[in-house]
Amino acid sequence: LDAVSEARVLMVGAGAIGNEVGKNLILSGFRKITVVDMDRVVHSNLARCLFFSEADAAEGRLKAELVSSGMAALDRGAEVVPVNGTIQEQGDEFIGGFDLVFGCLDNVLARLHVNSQCCYQGVPYIDGAMDGFSGKVQVIIPGEGPCLECGMNDTHGKIVEQRFSCTGNDVSLYLPKVGAEITTTSLVAAVMVREGMKIICGKRDDCIKDVAYYSGLRNTFH
Repeated sequence: LDAVSEARVLMVGAGAIGNEVGKNLILSGFRKITVVDMDRVVHSNLARCLFFSEADAAEGRLKAELVSSGMAALDRGAEVVPVNGTIQEQGDEFIGGFDLVFGCLDNVLARLHVNSQCCYQGVPYIDGAMDGFSGKVQVIIPGEGPCLECGMNDTHGKIVEQRFSCTGNDVSLYLPKVGAEITTTSLVAAVMVREGMKIICGKRDDCIKDVAYYSGLRNTFH
C-alpha cells in the first residue's frame, strides 16, 4: 500500500473514462495525482460523469478542476492537482516527473504525444478507449514490449489530428454514433487502474501484454 500511496500518477483526460479512472485511483489508495484536461463541461457529459453537475454544465466549468476536487473529496489526504490545458502544452520534461500515466483521451494526436514522451522518459503508460459497447486497454511498459504507435496503421495517420465527439461541440470531426455507455466506461477504467496497481506493486509480468478488447454486445474480453 505504501508503494501505491507514494506513486506519482498522471491522468490525461477528465471526460467519461477520466471520471471513472479518477474515482478508482482514489479508492485504490493512490494519493499523488495530477489531472490534465483542456475542456469544459457540457450537458451531454452528465449522463456518464459522476463528478459533474447541472450547474457545472450551465457554467461551463473546467473538467480538470472538477474531477480533481471530486477525487480529493473522496479522500482528504490525497493531493490532486488540476492542470487546465493540453498535454502538449506542458513541456517535454513534464511526463518524466511521474511514475505512471493513464491516458483517458479522445484523439490520436494526444495519445501519440503521451506515448512518445512516456517511451522516451521510461514511464509506464496505460491507454484506455471506448466506443459505445466496445472498449480496449493497452499497457505500454517502455523497453518491455510494443508501444501504442506499434499497433497503428495508415488509417490512424489520416485521423491523427481529429477529435471525436458525440455532441459535435468544439471538435474537428463529428460522427453520429453511440455515445459513451457507462458500463463499458466503468469496465475499461477498472481494468486500467487494476493494471496500474500491478505495475506499481512490482507485478509487471502479470500485466496485459498486447491489447485487451472488450465487447459488451458479445460479452467477450480477449
